[in-house]
Amino acid sequence: MTSNASLAAPEPEKKSFLEKVKQMIPPANERKKLLPLGLMFFCILFNYTILRDTKDVLMVTAPKSGAEVIPFIKTYVNLPTAIGFTAVYSKLCDKLEQKDVFYACTIPFLVFFALFAAIIYPNINMLHPHAFVDTIASHLPMGFSAPLAIVRNWSFAIFYVMAEMWGSVVASLLFWGFANEVTTVDEAKKYYPLFGMGANVALIFSGQYVKWVSSLRSSLPPGIDPWGVSLKYLMGAVIASGSAMIGLYSYMQRTVMTDPNCVNQEKKVKKKKKEKMGLRESAKLLVNSPYIRDLAMLVVSYGMCINIVEVSWKAKLKMAYPNPNDYSAFMGNFSSVTGAVTLVMMLLGRSIFQKFGWRKAALVTPSMIGVTGLAFFSLQLFAPAFAPLAASLGTTPLMLAVLAGAAQNILSKSSKYSLFDPCKEMAYIPLDQDLKTKGKAAVEVIGNPLGKSGGSLIQQLLIFAVGSLAMATPYLAVILGALIFGWFKAANSLASQFESAMEEGQN
Repeated sequence: MTSNASLAAPEPEKKSFLEKVKQMIPPANERKKLLPLGLMFFCILFNYTILRDTKDVLMVTAPKSGAEVIPFIKTYVNLPTAIGFTAVYSKLCDKLEQKDVFYACTIPFLVFFALFAAIIYPNINMLHPHAFVDTIASHLPMGFSAPLAIVRNWSFAIFYVMAEMWGSVVASLLFWGFANEVTTVDEAKKYYPLFGMGANVALIFSGQYVKWVSSLRSSLPPGIDPWGVSLKYLMGAVIASGSAMIGLYSYMQRTVMTDPNCVNQEKKVKKKKKEKMGLRESAKLLVNSPYIRDLAMLVVSYGMCINIVEVSWKAKLKMAYPNPNDYSAFMGNFSSVTGAVTLVMMLLGRSIFQKFGWRKAALVTPSMIGVTGLAFFSLQLFAPAFAPLAASLGTTPLMLAVLAGAAQNILSKSSKYSLFDPCKEMAYIPLDQDLKTKGKAAVEVIGNPLGKSGGSLIQQLLIFAVGSLAMATPYLAVILGALIFGWFKAANSLASQFESAMEEGQN
């Protein structure tokens, strides 16, 4: 009887290729919000790539400046600016609708970048106090050269901070906060790993755009500042892309946020009832939340780890490419390769989420940074042993270090975009609105620069203690290992809390 019954059981119907493709296409209500969100992210990352490359060119190749200035900017300029912005953002959230907060935070960025290219940079010889700083420098030890370079090139330092804040404020805080508003946890699990795929095409496009703009100098007549011309083209693209981002956001406010098939309107009404909290109360709430503390630990750890490796790499990069346009062209190629590798990583990321879950996905980025970072430092520590290898490859030890550092940055950033960011954003979704909004502001806007400035402060202390960044390499490698250990611990703790929060939300 059993064998007959099994013979009579119908075989599962095999689906055709077209049916499988149709199943992969999101339904109409999800497409309505996912497509404009993807285009918004494209515009944001297109701008961020241009701004990230430009800020480095400006500051690292500025007169009497270099990569050693970066730790000082991130500690003494970027971090205070981020803390001040968090206070302003908290007040804006209490007084304005969330959509108006978006406009109030993004438009000033675009205005500044337009003014910098059109007015500030053409007049830097008049605005930068080189003679005044030279007089002060003559009475101070050489150790003060990096802080004085910030004063000497103050407009470049402001641009550097505004470019850094674009990543923290517009990408991490405003965009992902809005994405979390319009997507459910189930949708996030399906689409967040792939969500950035279209956006990371922006890295390829913006990288090649930067490279093309850098190549224009060859066709310019004598007497014209080639970097000044490049800057106008770059900032023009930033303004155009930023305007498109604001237009897409406005479209979603009119058509998506009002559609009950896309956004739960009852949940939206509840979100409008906001408890007013000052910065001190918000900080107290964050300190008392283990969930937010673990999230902050993830962000701070990433910022410290990437900064500890990146500054050493950029010092080598300036030695290899002292000319601003050559430096910019290299960074353009670097961004394009980062985008291509990230696209591959995002395809793998979806499989990692589906097969292994949130916890394992969250541990990939610290593993990647730990392995590649320690490999980069090993190349620095044992440079003479690698000299024959560099010669056999037809290059120099300097270029080998530059390429190894570039590979480390590419793999680290691609794992961040494809796995770290989706994991972090999914973790916010189960939180209540007040903790989600103000907690996210503190974690993203303060945590990110705190991580980078923390890494910078460590480097500053080591430079004063041992004499140079190169001499500090063994200590930086040990500190990197300790940070990775703490990152693993926080990720495992947050995974348990996230799983519990999801279970409570489903009950």
